[in-house]
Amino acid sequence: MIDEEMPPTTALIQRVLAAAAEVLIVEAPPDKVDDPDAARLTVTGARIDELSRLLAIEDGGNGDRCRCRGWPTILVRDAGGAEIARWSLHHQTGIRAMGDSDADLLDGRALSGWLAQHGLTGSLRMEQRLAEQETKRADRRLRWLRAAPPGLAEAAEPVSRSEEDAEERLAALVARRYPDAIERIRALITWAGFSPRQGDGGTPWHELAPHRLLLTEPQDLIFTALAAAPLGPAQLDGVAELVTALEWNESPVPEPLRAQLIEHVTATGTDPMRFRMRHGYGRPSGG
Repeated sequence: MIDEEMPPTTALIQRVLAAAAEVLIVEAPPDKVDDPDAARLTVTGARIDELSRLLAIEDGGNGDRCRCRGWPTILVRDAGGAEIARWSLHHQTGIRAMGDSDADLLDGRALSGWLAQHGLTGSLRMEQRLAEQETKRADRRLRWLRAAPPGLAEAAEPVSRSEEDAEERLAALVARRYPDAIERIRALITWAGFSPRQGDGGTPWHELAPHRLLLTEPQDLIFTALAAAPLGPAQLDGVAELVTALEWNESPVPEPLRAQLIEHVTATGTDPMRFRMRHGYGRPSGG
C-alpha cells in the first residue's frame, strides 16, 4: 500500500488508515515495541478518524530521512490483524516511513496533546522539553549578538541564522570597521571569549565565527596584538579557546602569555577549559 519511491502525502496516510481496524501506538522506537514497560494505546473506530486528521502532513515530504529511530511507533493493522504500516514520529514534529522521505506534521503539537489526553504523555513532555531548549538557544543567540564588538551585531545576526554568505559579509565588515590589525584581533578575541562559559551543551556553529576570522590572521600578529595591552577575563577565555582549536597549528604559546592562561583557566575555567589546557598549552615542556 505504501510505495517507498513516491513522496509522502496526507492522502496516502488517510488511505492507509481507512483500511485499518486497529492502530497501536507505543511510546518506544520501532525496534522496542515489544518492551512490556513501554506505554501503549490501542485506537479503534472513530478514534482512527481523529488520528487520521491529526497525522496530516506537508505533502511531498521534507526530502530528508532522519537517522534517529524516533518514537512513538504507530502500528497500523487490518481486520485480520496483519500489519499494513509501521511509522514513527520524529522530534514530535514529523513522521517516518511514509514514502521516499520523512514528512513534517502540519500540527505536531495537536497530536501530542491528543496522545496525552489518551494516556500517552511522553510526546507532550518531550515537546515541552524541546520548547524549553529552543527558548534557551534563542536567548543564547541574542546574548552572543549583544557580545559582538561595536558595529558588528547587525551583520552577525544573519550569521546566527546560518544565512547564505552571511559570514563572508561579516568578514568584509570586520575588515572595514577594524582596519587596524591590533584592534581587530583584540576585539575578535573578546567576542570569542563568549562561548566557553555557556555550559557543556556544545558550541553552535555561528559562535565560532570569531575563531574562524582570527584563524585568517598570521599567528605572530595575533601574539603581538595580545601583548599590546593587558588582557581581561573574556579575552583570556577567547585566547584559551583559540589556541586549543583543532585548526590552530600548535605554535607554542609564548611566555608570559602561556603562564597567564594557565593561571586564569586553573583558577576560574570550566572543566572542559581545564581539559583542553592540560592537553594543549598546559602540557609540560616536551610532554
